[in-house]
Amino acid sequence: MIGFRTLFYKEVLRFWKVSFQTVAAPVLTAMLYLLIFGHVLEGRVEVFQGVHYTSFLIPGLVMMSVLQNAFANSSSSLIQSKITGNIIFMLLPPLSHAEIFWAYVLAAVVRGVAVGLGVLLITVWFVDLHTLLSAIKPLWLLLFVLLGSALLGALGLIAGIWAEKFDQLAAFQNFLIMPATFLSGVFYSVHSLPPFWQALSHANPFFYMIDGFRYGFFGQSDVAPGISLTIVCVAFALLAALSLHLLRTGYKLRH
Repeated sequence: MIGFRTLFYKEVLRFWKVSFQTVAAPVLTAMLYLLIFGHVLEGRVEVFQGVHYTSFLIPGLVMMSVLQNAFANSSSSLIQSKITGNIIFMLLPPLSHAEIFWAYVLAAVVRGVAVGLGVLLITVWFVDLHTLLSAIKPLWLLLFVLLGSALLGALGLIAGIWAEKFDQLAAFQNFLIMPATFLSGVFYSVHSLPPFWQALSHANPFFYMIDGFRYGFFGQSDVAPGISLTIVCVAFALLAALSLHLLRTGYKLRH
């Protein structure tokens, strides 16, 4: 456990030392999305009955920020260690594969939650707090934010193991993570899409994370929260199993 705690502390300290870049910058980006989209579309779009469009945007922006930053934390840390060569200091000590996995994933969760809280604290003043507090479901919020950030932390670990240079990691993020998050219902309800795009959205695991998290805010969602939670749990289990397999075999780490 000492090795796990040390690696976890190192990973948290790594992003916290540059928190202006890793926490404050994503919060500012989410704030700009809210100001621009909320100003343009407020009063023109009503996704859920009784929920203003700006209010609808907030949980999606919070969860999008959580997911993107959880992925960035584990993936960037691992690729930096591989390129600089200091990954040897993680591989030489008697750390189990599970300890390495959980240290990276939990550090990614910490960063994702930190950014999500920052976005929430900045944007929550744009909604009717009385209405929000009367509908909020804290357990669902907690489940989806923790599972979602853990899932993206595991995916970031896989991307960091696979990538051999920053260009490959950037391609993974730009062509997979970014489209998946933006096309997951952050700015719209999937029910407003044509049937083909609705079906495509339902094949996107990011949609279930954001839709389930939004249910925790308003008690309304496009898909039943139990279904979303099941899909997210299964996706996390599969990615965790793949991550542990790659760590155990030393794929692109020991060779």
